[in-house]
Amino acid sequence: MVLALVLSGAVLALVLLGLFAFGLRRRLIQRPGGTFDCSLRWGAPDPGEGAEAGGKGWVYGVSRYSGDRVEWFRVFSYAPRPRRLLEREAIEVLERRRPEGDEELALLSDSVVLACSHRGTRVELAMSEDALTGFLAWLEAAPPGQRVNVA
Repeated sequence: MVLALVLSGAVLALVLLGLFAFGLRRRLIQRPGGTFDCSLRWGAPDPGEGAEAGGKGWVYGVSRYSGDRVEWFRVFSYAPRPRRLLEREAIEVLERRRPEGDEELALLSDSVVLACSHRGTRVELAMSEDALTGFLAWLEAAPPGQRVNVA
């Protein structure tokens, strides 16, 4: 009985420690500012090829502006480093659309999907309308001499 209580307490303590670590990591990511919630689908299927992925492949994350790149972090991870880096000069906006079908369940309710190409890889970003406005403004604010591909 005592052993069961001790083990239960240890498990509870580990769960609480894990939740605290998630919160602390998110706080450290947001500390420099310029962050926004952003789901990502890397290597998304091209709708022109007839591929239909639905809601599959979306990963919930947080993005942060860092100079001429956007750093993308998975929410449910302990990694202190970004999972993906998107350089401003390598991003080409392909289309903007509302979530369709199963995507509506996989994404946040007010999301807008922005399909992009990044160094030849199709990438889809889902974010709020406000975050999208900021992201497109950031893309267009490239220093003189850099090409910007915003459709």
